[in-house]
Amino acid sequence: MVTFSDVRDNAAIRTYISKADEAMTVLGYTEHGFAHAGKVAEDCRYILETMGYPRREVELAQIAGFIHDIGNLVNRIEHSQSGAVMAFRLLDHLKCDAEGIAIITSAIGNHDEGTGVAVNPVAAALILADKCDVRRSRVRNKESINHDIHDRVNYSVKKSSLRINEDKTLIKLKLNIDTKYGSVMDYFEIFLGRMIMCRKAAETLNLQFKLIINEQQLI
Repeated sequence: MVTFSDVRDNAAIRTYISKADEAMTVLGYTEHGFAHAGKVAEDCRYILETMGYPRREVELAQIAGFIHDIGNLVNRIEHSQSGAVMAFRLLDHLKCDAEGIAIITSAIGNHDEGTGVAVNPVAAALILADKCDVRRSRVRNKESINHDIHDRVNYSVKKSSLRINEDKTLIKLKLNIDTKYGSVMDYFEIFLGRMIMCRKAAETLNLQFKLIINEQQLI
């Protein structure tokens, strides 16, 4: 049975993630390398583990989270679909079972806000973990924050947390934004579609999604 450690430590997979992030650097995108992959994997684990899903399903979510962006190696456009095809080939090569491959690839293929849908719990966790990874350290070029809204919004986030309440009824993304660099309206301008996707993904897990910015609930 293929484990998260098998995938995380695989030399080929690490090369693809690294090279995909290099391509994103050239294109001027925020960090999509091992820091993002690791955080998304960890948040996927946290979400499903907290909600009481089986151990194997939790691990499949970790795997999906770690490799969800490898499609950027091919092209940013439709990277979720190309990433799913790459994941299928890689996981099959690692002798992953068919059910595991099916769950992971469908989650990866559905994580982009343009076409994605939370088709299973792993996909729902991946959507939430990926779309909620907003943080200052993802900005590569500090000089670009004055003219690139994506960099400006990410750089404005001094602190972020994604947490499920004790009753397991709410999942909250709490952001502390420095309005010197970006406003709440800037955040909504580029991330409203992602937040709506998070709300729908949360509903798949029988949760309500709440967005709180500077202690004010917005969604």
